[in-house]
Amino acid sequence: MPRLVDLRMHNCEGINATSMASLSQCFYLEALQLDFCWLLTSVTLDLPRLRHISLVNCRKIVELNLSSPALVSINITSCPILSRVDITSTALEKLVLQKQKSLTTITLQCLHLYEVDLTECESLTNSICEVFSEGGGCPMLNTLILDSCEKICLDGCDHLDRASFSPVGLCSLNLGICPHLTELEIIAPQMTSLELKGCGVLSQANIDCPQLHSLDASFCSLLNDDCLAAATAACPSIELLVLMSCTSIGPEGLLALQRLSNLTLLDLSYTFLTNLQPVIDSCPQLKVLKLQACKYLENSALIPLHRGRTLPKLCELDLSYGTLSQSAIEELLAWCPHLTHLSLNGCVNMHDLDWRFQASNSYSDSEPHRKQNKSDLRDDQIHVEGSPNRSLQHLNCVGCANIKKVVIPASAYCMSLSSLNLSLSANIQEVNLACLNLATLNLSNCVALEILKLDCPRLTSLLLQACGIEEQELECTIQSCNLLETLDVRFCPKVSSTSIAKLRLISPDLKRIFSSF
Repeated sequence: MPRLVDLRMHNCEGINATSMASLSQCFYLEALQLDFCWLLTSVTLDLPRLRHISLVNCRKIVELNLSSPALVSINITSCPILSRVDITSTALEKLVLQKQKSLTTITLQCLHLYEVDLTECESLTNSICEVFSEGGGCPMLNTLILDSCEKICLDGCDHLDRASFSPVGLCSLNLGICPHLTELEIIAPQMTSLELKGCGVLSQANIDCPQLHSLDASFCSLLNDDCLAAATAACPSIELLVLMSCTSIGPEGLLALQRLSNLTLLDLSYTFLTNLQPVIDSCPQLKVLKLQACKYLENSALIPLHRGRTLPKLCELDLSYGTLSQSAIEELLAWCPHLTHLSLNGCVNMHDLDWRFQASNSYSDSEPHRKQNKSDLRDDQIHVEGSPNRSLQHLNCVGCANIKKVVIPASAYCMSLSSLNLSLSANIQEVNLACLNLATLNLSNCVALEILKLDCPRLTSLLLQACGIEEQELECTIQSCNLLETLDVRFCPKVSSTSIAKLRLISPDLKRIFSSF
């Protein structure tokens, strides 16, 4: 059948490797389907017009050899013993070989191939690095995904080896979780994004990528100051740097960040950081700083940030799950009005937020780092001194077990606050808000909630799932929320089906009411 264009063989158990000789005579063949051909052990085809091929659930196929300049798509799924793939094509742009657990050898001559996904190809060894290096046959490759390729650095023996991409034209590389990777070399003049997330035993990394904008080294706990210093020297264009759980990096390594003049995001969560001075000295352009679970951070560490005296462009700060004292949090809220995003989730020392504004204590040149007169405030309150220039847009206090009362009056000047998340703060009893532009309020799982007073004319979403609020209190609350569109009262034990009907009458513009009835 020399003129055959489209051939579909589904569940043809009689098709085997010898059948390929007949198919080789179909010079006009453009589409070939060999799904569920369980006796097929190998496919070798040289077809100049072949554009599409599908091999699904070919349980015994071991080897695939394709040569077709027109080939544009390959579907290889559930071929558990496929070990060798050899593809030659000038049209193929994307190759996905996910979960081919027996795949050990890949040979590619694909001039226009730009993306390869080898996720969970667990048997791949160091030879994969040669495929994508210079002379490997994929000069246009810019995205390579090797997520969970656990043996990528095993050279067929018990000792750990190294991965080398030198040089390559990659623009993006994701090594995913490679738990055995200890030594890495990457020389990529065009690379802009590199993810080493989860390479927990990586101790040596030579990264020479002058155009690199984003580097994620989360959980690379053995990377040290020298590695970071070398990376910053060779990659001066980094803008986003994630060093979460990089516990071997200390102040000297952080000082090397001064080479990164464009750095805007820095994540030092789950590290042993004690103060911010190395960050302040090295990262004057920083806009986002993440310090989750930095339990050794000193209470005085945030004082240099007050009033934007240092890191003046900082707008987003994450201090979740930390151990900062009540006064440190209080002063941060009072004297950092330039912040737009603040996360204090799970802060055990976070107590009542009382943002009552007093004109006599307004934002001024006299900053009370340690207030002289606090007789009118309880020790368990956060008193925020208002500022007409307060820029806060998003405040997250999820799972703060010690908060019992939240008060943000109009005099606090939170004119930009659009989202407030207090969910899972199980001891909150009272919430009293007057926020002109608040659009989303999340009080889900605040089981102790009894009082809810809202003067929030632009509120569109109110989430009260599993709250203890009385239905009468809720009915009074939503009367002033004329723009409310979404109300979630699922699993609220004190809200009855009768009350749901009343809520619809009170607020006829409600588009969505989620309830347990």
